[in-house]
Amino acid sequence: MTENMDKRKEMENSEAKTELANRIAGQSRRVASTYQHIEDSVIRAVRWFSSLIDRSLFNRRYSKFVSLILAILMYAVVNYNSRASIYTNTLRSARELSAINVTAKYNADTFELTGLPSTADIVIYGDATSVTSAANSNGVVTADLEGLTEGTHEVKLSAEGFGDNVTVKIEPSNAIITLKKKTTQAYDLTYDFINQDKMESIYSAGTPSFEYTRVNVRASKDTLNTIAFIKALIDVSGQTSDFTQDAKLVAYDAAGMPVEADIYPSTIEVTVPVTSPNKTVPIEVEISGEVPNAMAIDNIEMDQQTVTIYGPESVLGQIDKVVVTVNASTISKDSTIMRPITLPTGVNSSNINQITMSIKLAEGTSRTIDGVKINYRNNINNYKASPHTENKTTTSVTVFGTEANIANITAEDINVYVDMKDAKPGLQEFPLEVEQPSGGLVRYSLTESVYELNVLGETNDDGGSGEGADVNNG
Repeated sequence: MTENMDKRKEMENSEAKTELANRIAGQSRRVASTYQHIEDSVIRAVRWFSSLIDRSLFNRRYSKFVSLILAILMYAVVNYNSRASIYTNTLRSARELSAINVTAKYNADTFELTGLPSTADIVIYGDATSVTSAANSNGVVTADLEGLTEGTHEVKLSAEGFGDNVTVKIEPSNAIITLKKKTTQAYDLTYDFINQDKMESIYSAGTPSFEYTRVNVRASKDTLNTIAFIKALIDVSGQTSDFTQDAKLVAYDAAGMPVEADIYPSTIEVTVPVTSPNKTVPIEVEISGEVPNAMAIDNIEMDQQTVTIYGPESVLGQIDKVVVTVNASTISKDSTIMRPITLPTGVNSSNINQITMSIKLAEGTSRTIDGVKINYRNNINNYKASPHTENKTTTSVTVFGTEANIANITAEDINVYVDMKDAKPGLQEFPLEVEQPSGGLVRYSLTESVYELNVLGETNDDGGSGEGADVNNG
């Protein structure tokens, strides 16, 4: 009974296994059939796509369209790569900054510093955002000199204030500097007026008075030895009356170049008087050249006879006239002309800038005047002298002008002279000179050009160097 049951179970198990094997075989066949179907579909699709490509690429109708599509695709790929490259490069960047001020950390009250460059160039490296931020920061280049003693040192320049996310390269990276101990010396004050072109020309600044007349200057001995003077720079722009201001003090060397030094105090209070000194002087016409066609100027009438000039009193005191020039060679007939007034050196301005002149011409004529006395000038050694030709103490002068202007000229009106400033003992020739009359309406010319004198080594006790003395007074 038991054996029969066992046999029946074995048969059932065998049948189950056979059925399972059959199911697995059937599944495998279905999977294989599915893969074969997919493969066939893919092959048919590839063949169809290949056939489509062939028909499109090699078909004249579609070739231009395909070419355009391919060109667009290629442009898109290249442009994308370029943009990607640019984007990548901006992630890491560098920026150059020029002329960054260089400062030093040291005891400026004790030492004078030389040799440190005033500026340096830097390059900032880092990511784009940090570099931009650093470039816009208030970073500085510094030299730390603290702890250094008097003498020459090589120091390293460093960058501060640019941030921790960037690297800064400095050019130059090092500097050779010299520290010298300062000392103090007192100097007298002088002054300069500045911006005088911004002060009305009719006004003049007088001598200023100072709060102090001496100031202390602190620098190294070498620097102090180069200082020639200390000037207060007084700004006179727009001043029309007495004024008081704090003037800046500046040290200068003998060549007038500023010297860097500590001046105590650095400014000084000054009081400056402002005046408008003026003087009225005559206008004198000075004629040059000759009127053409043997004519001469007979008369000149001016619409103004005097001019008021403005300037420092020291300048005005030396001026007794103002000259207006006329070139006679440009005048061929009676004319009315305007001529500018030429102001003497040191004069700031005048009440008129030009005058109108009415010029009348007439026929020119000449006559010779004899017996004009020969005088001498500049006998600085007070030599005695006598003419080489016995008793020759006069000469002749030809005068030219209109009849009316030369009619009353006499020998006493004419000054002929020799200049003895280069005289030496012995027989010597001197050029004869004649002093032209003022106004220029008459012209003098000499009939002889030289004058011989025996110059003696002896001297006159009375010193005959004055103009008009007789040449043979010895």
